[in-house]
Amino acid sequence: MAALHLLLLSLLCTLFVYQCHGACAEVDSDTEAVAGKGFKLGCISCKRRSEVAGSATVEWYFRAKGEADFVPIYTYDEDGPTIKHDHFMDRLDWNGSKRSNDIQDGSIYLLNVTFNDTGTYSCFFNRILFYDNYECNTVVNKVVQLSVVAKATRGTASIVSEVMMYVSIIGLQVWLLIEMIYCYRKIAAAGEEALREAANAEYLAIASESKDNCAGVQVGE
Repeated sequence: MAALHLLLLSLLCTLFVYQCHGACAEVDSDTEAVAGKGFKLGCISCKRRSEVAGSATVEWYFRAKGEADFVPIYTYDEDGPTIKHDHFMDRLDWNGSKRSNDIQDGSIYLLNVTFNDTGTYSCFFNRILFYDNYECNTVVNKVVQLSVVAKATRGTASIVSEVMMYVSIIGLQVWLLIEMIYCYRKIAAAGEEALREAANAEYLAIASESKDNCAGVQVGE
């Protein structure tokens, strides 16, 4: 039983690690940047049919606070990145999928953030899926509302996330401790049972030998 529990635990851990590394998760971008620091503008669009070949290009647009229209600022395609606005020249770096045209992470990194970077950023995924007899074109849009502050503040979501992380770690440790105690007790019980069986077998052997000796003495008399 103990070996079975350990085997199941190993399989669950292996499955958990595999899913964590192999899956695509559409995590929302952070929305608060600190002036003078760098900031990652997150944009992830997971492909729903992972077995289907595809390619994608990414376009970023920006609308400054108080402005009415979006302006193109960045594109990434098979030819590489292109910065399209003077305000962001030499301040944007690709931070998404590498070495593949099948892009799922279209994030970019903004260097030396200024208060003029406050506004709305819009990310477009233009994706083509290649089926046997046709191609399917899709467009996915993600929006990031960015605010720039002078000093980093810790939001409620960050605090809750950290608390949940510690709770998960403590819960996992408690569960592992319970499993270890359970396995130890099972092994100890199995050992005691084996000792009892060995003692009983030795007792029966001694009793049988004594009986045989007694029978031999009676025959001799």
